[in-house]
Amino acid sequence: MRPRDILLAVAVAAIWGVNFVAIRLGLDDLPPMVFNALRFGLAAFPALLFVGRPRVAWRWLVAAALTVAIGQFSLLFVAMDAGMPAGLSSVVMQSQAVFTVAFAAALLKERPVRLQLAGLAIAVVGVAIVAVRLGPDRPPVAFVLMLGAAASWALGNIVVRRAAPDDMLRFMVWISAASTPALVALALVVDGPAAGLAAIRSMTWTSAAGLVYVSVLATLCGWAWWGALIRRHGASTVAPFAMLVPFFGIASAAIILREPVHATDVIGGVLVVGGVLLGALATRPATRSAADEASVAAPVGGAKVP
Repeated sequence: MRPRDILLAVAVAAIWGVNFVAIRLGLDDLPPMVFNALRFGLAAFPALLFVGRPRVAWRWLVAAALTVAIGQFSLLFVAMDAGMPAGLSSVVMQSQAVFTVAFAAALLKERPVRLQLAGLAIAVVGVAIVAVRLGPDRPPVAFVLMLGAAASWALGNIVVRRAAPDDMLRFMVWISAASTPALVALALVVDGPAAGLAAIRSMTWTSAAGLVYVSVLATLCGWAWWGALIRRHGASTVAPFAMLVPFFGIASAAIILREPVHATDVIGGVLVVGGVLLGALATRPATRSAADEASVAAPVGGAKVP
């Protein structure tokens, strides 16, 4: 990779890491379901008017909308609203790799190699170390919800593999459009029209900035740049840069939100990221299909985009 492309890959990882801080700021004024509906609504429109439909069957778009937009991000936002720290969320979400391997074995009959299993075992130990500090400032319920978000992300990875989209940016825009009506309905049921409108009207500029960051910068710009890098260099070369997302997530949360960083967070984070990276390296690029390459390259925080 050229130095310019390396810098771009690091910049996208930084955008997706800081995305967890932006989510935290958005949730300061907006209920999780309202925030999620607005996020995907802004990601879909007006981009939908300029981005063509991906060559993907409608059933896969609907399945991705259910697992990613409605499942993963609803649980992620609810978990953070319930008290899960932004920086730590960027680490725990990497446990999606463990769920992805398990779901791929059960649903796609893919047998993980020993090195993958070793890496995932290391990642599980890292998540367990992170869980040691659960308490009043880190509610166990929020931690479990975050694991649920990671599991839903993993199901989304399986959907992406089966869908094999030709363009991930188009895919994300159309997922956003497909999920927005359901997310609006979910927000109306959970929060009610009056509460949702009141929250939107009273939204501060910091929450509005967080919403725009998550919708435009992290989703549309992030995926456009990431997709360009993958087209130039291949997913196997670009995907490892996604392992920088937790680093930027923890660092930005500590600097901007003043979140404390404990030794167990650092140790657990290193084990999670290292285990996931080891598992990724265990799969030889030559044997991957185009769909596998797309799913490996999706970090989906940001996501995929978080």
